Amino acid sequence: MPFAPRTGGARRRFLLALPGMLALLASPLARAAELLTFDGLYKSNTVLGLKFADRTLALKGESVRLRGYMAPPLKPESKFFVLTREPVAICPFCSSDAEWPVDIVVIYASKTVIPSNFSERLEVEGRLEVGSYTDPVTGFVSQLRLRDAVFHKIKDQ
Repeated sequence: MPFAPRTGGARRRFLLALPGMLALLASPLARAAELLTFDGLYKSNTVLGLKFADRTLALKGESVRLRGYMAPPLKPESKFFVLTREPVAICPFCSSDAEWPVDIVVIYASKTVIPSNFSERLEVEGRLEVGSYTDPVTGFVSQLRLRDAVFHKIKDQ
């Protein structure tokens, strides 16, 4: 009898594993993080306060991406920084949430941040937190944060 490869067992194992592989692909871990823009973070900013955009609220707790610039930090190395819409020369983070600028987001990095060139555009990915929060260590107040964030330099597009 001629040699015939035995593929039945491998095929059967593959077919048995297929539902699990498809479930993994459909899981939140396999999805690409949503890209947010500074223009889309808020619905309105009036004398009554900030109102978050529906999309921002819907992505609360999810992994998102945001592009902007690292503001100069208050100290040389820390685990957080401020991401701004445009490059800035001073830290915009030193005000209350009542005066919170709509074009900044606090980034809590997954590791210590060494400041980069403040004119280099970054893409940051992290878990979105929405609402007023006072950092217990620094006392700084924020409206939007990305937690466990990672970032890299990007070319302007």
